[in-house]
Amino acid sequence: MSLLSAEVPDLVIPDGTPIRLRLSRNVSSGDAKEGETVDFEVLQDVVVNNTVIVKRGGVALGTVTESRSKRRMGRAGRLDINIDNTRLISGERIALRAVKAGSGGSNAGKMTLAIVATTIVFFPVAPLFLFAKGKDMNIPKGTEVTAYTSGEIRVESAPFLVTHPPAPTQGKPLTNEDVMALKAAGFSDSVIIAKIAASAPSFNTEPAELIELRAKGLGDAVIEQMLKGGAPQK
Repeated sequence: MSLLSAEVPDLVIPDGTPIRLRLSRNVSSGDAKEGETVDFEVLQDVVVNNTVIVKRGGVALGTVTESRSKRRMGRAGRLDINIDNTRLISGERIALRAVKAGSGGSNAGKMTLAIVATTIVFFPVAPLFLFAKGKDMNIPKGTEVTAYTSGEIRVESAPFLVTHPPAPTQGKPLTNEDVMALKAAGFSDSVIIAKIAASAPSFNTEPAELIELRAKGLGDAVIEQMLKGGAPQK
């Protein structure tokens, strides 16, 4: 343990600390698969004891735990999404749960969004639609929910208090395209991470961009370094 971490008390994140999230893509019971990963964007900085622990623009991950497409006799589709975790700015992942209830709508009639335990559950509640044609459950991109930290979490304060200003560089800032060019040229992740750490980056770290980087084969370690060095672009 470093001298700094020994002198600074641990940071305690209270159980139930709220984190505002926004769904990063459309999800439908018509094509969603159980076990599929769902991405959420963190809408605002999460602050505990005047310390930012989760940055706005970060990513929270969920999992589709149940997906049933529309059925006969007016039975609409069902879609359960478990909110799993998000990452602190120190790099550590923390578990989340969802406990708040709200309401929504669809062409099949009034729908209720019930967030119970750790799961977002969408299901029809109006018996007047028993004989109507069933509809798939569609959750549009941009749907907002509040997740909560699961249990009291104690972490070292040092990673949140120590800042590392970027080293002075010459030329234009490093971009997403530059990182992918290095990857395409065959450089290892460790070399790319070292280049990012020694640069003044200007990365686009919006969730959609991170998903695209992952799809193109960029590893988690490089993406994590980009998150440490870049800020979301508007």
